[in-house]
Amino acid sequence: MAQLPLVIIGAGSIGRRHIEVAQACPETRIAAVVEPSASRRVKFTSQGLNVVAALDEIPGETRAAVVATPTPDHHISVHACLDRGLPVLVEKPIADRLDHARAVLESATRNSLPLFTGHHRRCHPFSLMARKVLPNIGAIVGIQGFWSLRKHDSYYNVDWRRAPGAGPLMINLSHEIDLLRFLVGDIDEVTALSSNARRGFAIEDTAVIALRFANGAMGSFLISDAGVSPWAFEAASDENPNIAASHQDYIRITGTKGALEFPSLTRWGQSGPEEIEWSKPLVRTPGPIFGRVDPLLVQIARFAAVVNGGRGDGLCTGKDGVMALEMTLAAALSAQSGRTVRAGDVPGDFDGICAGYYVQNEDETTRD
Repeated sequence: MAQLPLVIIGAGSIGRRHIEVAQACPETRIAAVVEPSASRRVKFTSQGLNVVAALDEIPGETRAAVVATPTPDHHISVHACLDRGLPVLVEKPIADRLDHARAVLESATRNSLPLFTGHHRRCHPFSLMARKVLPNIGAIVGIQGFWSLRKHDSYYNVDWRRAPGAGPLMINLSHEIDLLRFLVGDIDEVTALSSNARRGFAIEDTAVIALRFANGAMGSFLISDAGVSPWAFEAASDENPNIAASHQDYIRITGTKGALEFPSLTRWGQSGPEEIEWSKPLVRTPGPIFGRVDPLLVQIARFAAVVNGGRGDGLCTGKDGVMALEMTLAAALSAQSGRTVRAGDVPGDFDGICAGYYVQNEDETTRD
């Protein structure tokens, strides 16, 4: 099958990663890179890439797009690609607010074009396997997650990283929300508390979130960029060369017939024919061993497969991207308002940054 000619829009840090994997992927080739910065265009042109300043300049052979621009631009670039008949893989989050996210989803549906969100954790083999083995622990009762990686002090030397919206709730939580939905199911409501006590910036450095899932399961998640620990997805999976590996599980899931640790997929279950209860020991079963993969490379290969009429197992659809964004914003809104926020409560123009929103009652969300 011929390689898929695609355009990558945005050549910042995440855009560079997409350039790398698109070059490494046998199923894709880069028809063009769109980058408004003249200095970046010079840099990537010198590497032999076709780099242009605007989407209007891409070659006519282009058949798909990867959007890796700053979040506030996501919906603008996605709309522009869809209007040209291009299937799109857009970096997470799908947009900066629900109104924009729902608009691009509607446009993709109206034009019958594939739209995917870059929640690449789904593409790890242990994520896909977790969904297959979770039924072995019975009905899910609860899930507990713990993501705590201390970002280096110089990370905050950049002004925008200390500004509202740059804390772990909006920067890091969306990956966790999507993964929890992927493993457990839809989330009905969240309650969040946040603190800036350790770094003292205007933004939070730590938050804790309580979750109620549609299937009756309950969950909790602590997320912090100030606390030191070996517990985080990146440390557990060793997927990011900039984050030290620990290979320690950071999520635990309990069910009516056993428990599962993630991402190792270590399972705890029944040791005999008797009823499973607290006086009976549990049998520990180690999980399978998976080879290390680059999830962004897997993701772009599956995206190419879909565009060419095949399957894209594990890809995050546009609809799932909207739902992950909604519950991420719900957590931010709950932390600001001090109230539980349910699915459907988040205002369409709320971007996680603007203060002044509060949940008036369980039926109505208003703006102060």
